[in-house]
Amino acid sequence: MRKTLSLLAAAGAALALAACGHNMEQRAASGGLAGAAVAGPVGAVAGAAGGAAVSATQDKDKGH
Repeated sequence: MRKTLSLLAAAGAALALAACGHNMEQRAASGGLAGAAVAGPVGAVAGAAGGAAVSATQDKDKGH
């Protein structure tokens, strides 16, 4: 149970940090680094995917 809660908190932090950056590459990189720091290789992949998803959503909302 404790490990699950820790992973949920780490995933939330990685997704929050995934929004850092000005373009998709920067957001994916910052999300990947945050995920790697928290959960290793699996976290890096999840963080990078989160950063790319956040970027796509933000760009779509801005009309790019």
